[in-house]
Amino acid sequence: MLTFAADYPFLDVLWTMIIFFAWVVWIWMMVVILSDLFRRRDIGGWTKAAWCVFMIVLPFLGVLVYLIAQHDGMARRSSEQAEAIQRQFDDHVRAVAGGDGAVAEIERAEGLLARGTITRAEFDALKARALAAH
Repeated sequence: MLTFAADYPFLDVLWTMIIFFAWVVWIWMMVVILSDLFRRRDIGGWTKAAWCVFMIVLPFLGVLVYLIAQHDGMARRSSEQAEAIQRQFDDHVRAVAGGDGAVAEIERAEGLLARGTITRAEFDALKARALAAH
């Protein structure tokens, strides 16, 4: 039998939406806390297992205690992970880009010329090669 709008009042729809979004937030919070728990390197496996059991047996209390006890650590670990990902990305971009560019190569050649390591002709050749490559 079909359910019509008259059979499901507005407040029931609103309450259903609130419950659904609260459930989504709860699942998201559990995922965030468990991922933080398992990426920690400062505690051992038994401590991680104890936290998991605590969050399964007493979920609301376990999550609240973890959030209260570890909120600074969670923020620090999250920012460290973001910085590490950014460093990896920057290193990858530098590796793919293939160098610092013509200006950096010419500056290095000028330094060699100033120290007397290369001659003026070698400097001009390096400069021409750097400008031609970029």
